[in-house]
Amino acid sequence: MSAALEITGFLLGTASWLVTGTALANDYWKVSSFFGSVIISNRQYENLWHSCAEDSSGIAECRDFESLLALPRFMLACRALMIISLLLGLFSMVISILGLKCIKIGSVREDTKSKIAVTGGILFILASLCSMTAISWYAARVVQDFNNPLYGGIKFELGAGLYMGWAGTGLSIIGGSLLCCSSSLYNQAQKIHKPVSELETARAYV
Repeated sequence: MSAALEITGFLLGTASWLVTGTALANDYWKVSSFFGSVIISNRQYENLWHSCAEDSSGIAECRDFESLLALPRFMLACRALMIISLLLGLFSMVISILGLKCIKIGSVREDTKSKIAVTGGILFILASLCSMTAISWYAARVVQDFNNPLYGGIKFELGAGLYMGWAGTGLSIIGGSLLCCSSSLYNQAQKIHKPVSELETARAYV
């Protein structure tokens, strides 16, 4: 049972890393809103790296954010958190592979592998917290600007990239939790099947 949880947790964690990476590269973190517009000739959308404009014919032109100092601080923080999340996810995948009981590497004991799997699960959860913070922070700023009556710029709504990021975060939390729970089940099984010592057997006969 613990081995099945480990494999499931590892697969979910790997899937979360792929989804989070795809979300980071997705162009549609926020999309210009059609709310209140009478005539719509183009659409604008942005992510953490560039801003794009798409005309009615479907031709898009993108402009990278060239100056780091000109960016809002929350965007710099979101960039850093997303990159940290991907790095933690990569480390957690490597560590989790070493902790899987179905993979034999050298003469590592089963209890040691269980601890390694827990470490991988914790890293998966930390990675999810980093990405969740970045995505939720970005989404909160989009909603704040949209609902601000004094905001004079273009109104944006939440894009598909944010929803993909939240999905990746959920997968990472579930995968990390399963890896941590697998260790608990393994320890309980070891206690149940622990052999009785000769001294305890002698005392039982007395």
